[in-house]
This record gives sequence, structure tokens and C-alpha cells, in this order.
Amino acid sequence: MRLSWITENSSPATVKYGTSPGVYDNSANGTTSSYHYVLYKSGEIHDVVVGPLKPNTVYYYRCGPDSAQERSFKTPPAQLPIKFAIVGDLGQTGWTNSTLQHVAKSNYDMLLLPGDLSYADLDQPLWDSFGRMVEPLASQRPWMVTQGNHEIEKLPIIHSTKFTSYNARWRMPFEESGSNSNLYYSFDAAGVHVVMLGSYTDFDQNSDQYKWLEADLNKVDRGKTPWIVVLIHAPWYNTNTAHQGEVESEGMRKAMEGLIHQARVGVVFAGHVHAYERFTRVSNGKPDNCGPVHITIGDGGNREGLASRFMNPQPAISVFREASFGHGQLEVVNATHAQWTWHRNDDDKPIASDSIWLRSLTSDPTCKL
Repeated sequence: MRLSWITENSSPATVKYGTSPGVYDNSANGTTSSYHYVLYKSGEIHDVVVGPLKPNTVYYYRCGPDSAQERSFKTPPAQLPIKFAIVGDLGQTGWTNSTLQHVAKSNYDMLLLPGDLSYADLDQPLWDSFGRMVEPLASQRPWMVTQGNHEIEKLPIIHSTKFTSYNARWRMPFEESGSNSNLYYSFDAAGVHVVMLGSYTDFDQNSDQYKWLEADLNKVDRGKTPWIVVLIHAPWYNTNTAHQGEVESEGMRKAMEGLIHQARVGVVFAGHVHAYERFTRVSNGKPDNCGPVHITIGDGGNREGLASRFMNPQPAISVFREASFGHGQLEVVNATHAQWTWHRNDDDKPIASDSIWLRSLTSDPTCKL
């Protein structure tokens, strides 16, 4: 597990941790960095990797040598079942808080976020307030994220480097998966191989990302990880009137959909469109029993509001769609079956507004690799 925190003043990047409250049998040291963005200078960003750790275990820890606050996190299980909470386009609104309150009640093992985190949009202190807002949850469970368009934060001439704040604050384990960019990477969690792709970096067939994805999918051991889940920001399939015709959606789909289909990816999650939509198994624009289920979950609670206009009539490949804030839960039960549920913030009780059982394509004899 990588633990990250920010201090105003210089202090050692040290974490003390153990499996009992107040008892820290282990310690680890990491690195400290900071960044400038025009006139803004960040605090001291500390990154410490702790471990090896036992699976499905609660660890108690303190960040920094003088921290008076003890926190705890729970490691994911080593074997199925595992439950993912999935939510995109979070932002920092009242709806965001409502979403996070619902997520907190879901007893999830890991959170996956397909882009658009803080909606700082150049206003760097909003990255700090976002960190404070998600800290109660992000300090307790792994949060694995990929970037969206609101993380680009490029200013012509003044600040020409993309993703400065995102890369400095949300460092993902890209090196461990053979990637040379924090914008795309993969990891294994229990029996699931999770692939995080970058919609806003090069993705054509000559790009580093494409070559990395091809190599990564070819290395997957389906005996160890029978499920493959992919996250992107800009959806490849979308029947909302918002964000139609964007190259990050259409161009990336044309470039990479063949790799996704060939690898028998089970589900593709996307954000960007501020609504919920679930498609049938699809490939090349048509129903395909060996293609992935595409799900748009960009309804976390951002300040831009909901995308409430859908195309009519509803295309046959679109099964369920609704413009409401909420989050999803993917519970991978075993090597063959998983349950996906979508939960609206409007519902006070933890009921599912949309639910489906999914079968792993590796267990479908008609979709043999």
C-alpha cells in the first residue's frame, strides 16, 4: 500500500504501522516532493510504500514522526470475493458528500475512480480541499484512480505541462505494471486484473499506451485473474446528448477496442458523462456476447450538474440509463459470477436502482480465447 499525505512544513516521510491500535511493530520511509503551479506552491507531498502486508487485515498507522492522529486501513482480500466501489466525476459539492456517505456504507474493499477528481480546474487550493474531503474514506481503503479532462490543467505559455497536480498528488503504481506513465497502469486485486487507461494521452496504435496495453493484456494469467476490468474516462459508448463526437471517445475506441475484445474484458467503466448508463455486451457498435459490458458512472456529484438529455428512441444496445447522482458496486463473487449494482443518492435506503449478474467470459465456452 502507498500512503500519501501533505504537510505545510518539512518533515520526514515516515510511517509507523502495526495490526493493533497504538502498537507499531513496523516503520517505513519514503520520499517527499512538491510542485509549483504559476504562483501556487504545494505543501510537502509525502509518499511511503508499506509492506509486505497481510491480506484482508486492518492496520493501524501514523503518518510522520510526530503525528498524534492514528488512522487505520484494511487491505483487500487475496482471493475472491472482492467488492469494488466505483464512482466517477466526484467534484466537491453537496451531492459529492451524499455520494461519499453512500459509499461509506457499502463495506467495499477498494474504490475505483475513472477520472475527474477535484474539479480544481487550475485553482490549486481546491486540490487541497478535495484531499481533506476524501481523507476519511481514502485513508481507510485503497483508492485507485485514472485521469479525466479536468486533471489536464494546461495553460498555454504560462504552464505548458499537463497533469502536474494530478501526477504529483495521486501517484499510482504504474512502474510496477511496466508502464512509463502515471496516466495508465494495471494491477491485480484478488481474482481481478484492473486496467486503468488514459483518455487524454496518446492512444493510437503507434503510441506507448497502445503498446503497453497490448503487452499487459497478453501477460494476464486467466487462471489467477479470470476477470479483467477496464476503466477509462471518456466513454466509448454513450447515448446521452452530452460529449458526443469527441476524439477521446471515438478515436480511442477505434484504436483499442480490438485489444479489449480479443482479451475478453468483462466490463469497461467510464466517467465524463454526468449520468448513469449501462449497455449490453457490445463490440464495434453492435451486440456481441463476447464483448464487454460498458457502464458510464460519471455521476459522482460534480459542480457542472447532471447530463439529463438522452437520445430518443433509446438504442437497443443501451439497457438502462438515468440522470441521477450515485455510485456503483461491483462484487466479484467467484471466478465465474459477479454482481453489479447502481445506487442513487436519492434513495435513503441501500437499494439498487439497477442490478445485473455478470458471467466471466473465460467461463463462457463460446468465448474461448
